[in-house]
Amino acid sequence: MVADPVPLQLAAELFPNGISRYAIGGLFVGLGAAVIYVGTGISAGASTFLESTLSYVSGQSRFQQYVASRDWRVVFTLGIILGAAVYAVVYQGGAWTTDVSWWRLLLGGVFVGIGTRVGKGCTSGHGVCGVGSASKTSIAGVLAFLLVAILTAQVVAALGVTP
Repeated sequence: MVADPVPLQLAAELFPNGISRYAIGGLFVGLGAAVIYVGTGISAGASTFLESTLSYVSGQSRFQQYVASRDWRVVFTLGIILGAAVYAVVYQGGAWTTDVSWWRLLLGGVFVGIGTRVGKGCTSGHGVCGVGSASKTSIAGVLAFLLVAILTAQVVAALGVTP
């Protein structure tokens, strides 16, 4: 039986550099989430990194609830940063750069931080772990994230905003 060429052509258009890097990345993300869950019983997610890190220096109960998990959360977050750095060096030949001005990056980071607290989690927690465990709340959250991202991108493009 011969494979239908239409899906293959669509895949080639959507992934002009191939799908292997995405498949390998997805495998590592899934493996990491599984290892964290099996080792700690906690779903992986990056949105609690700041609060768990503040537990090192603050005695407030809001932050102290993370004392038991703060060490792996720091390692998890450092892994995200180092993974991006290694990717940039190996596949892009150097440091990642952008034409986006610093204040827009900062403002975007603040909005993302607020959104993760309001949404009770981030895309890694809801998207990887929540959807993977068929959580209705996470599925609704991911749909909301995607819809807002698509709408925002369309508005920004329509307004002609550039970096």
